[in-house]
Amino acid sequence: MKRIVLWFLGTVSAVVLLFGYRTSTSGPEAATPLASGNETGPGASAPSTAPSSVPSSAPGSSTVTGDVAQTQWGPVQVQLTVQSGKITAVSVPQYPNGNRRDAEINEYALPILINETVQAQSADIDMVSGATVTSDGYIRSLQSVLDQVK
Repeated sequence: MKRIVLWFLGTVSAVVLLFGYRTSTSGPEAATPLASGNETGPGASAPSTAPSSVPSSAPGSSTVTGDVAQTQWGPVQVQLTVQSGKITAVSVPQYPNGNRRDAEINEYALPILINETVQAQSADIDMVSGATVTSDGYIRSLQSVLDQVK
């Protein structure tokens, strides 16, 4: 009898834990453009700093926008400001930020990708661990911008 009671309580506990588990409910449609530097997409808890550098307004500079790279979690798009053939600024108008986890990942990963782009002056940059999907989309969009510039 004692075994049956323990088995029953264990089964009930497992079922309660399974039904209480919360998963992400966002999908690819959850990306919004980053214009003002504040993430205000669904699930974003508070405004945060922009993962982009401010484009320069120097004479002779041009701003070129790359193709939108569709990823599993949403679109990624890169925009470069180029002056005298050199990348002077990078912004990311579109990136996945439809839930809190996406926002956390990209708040960390995008500044790293942007910094590496300015340093490397090419699409030959490392992916960010933990942000593989965003990194892949970023590199694809970045390469499309560089193809337009050359």
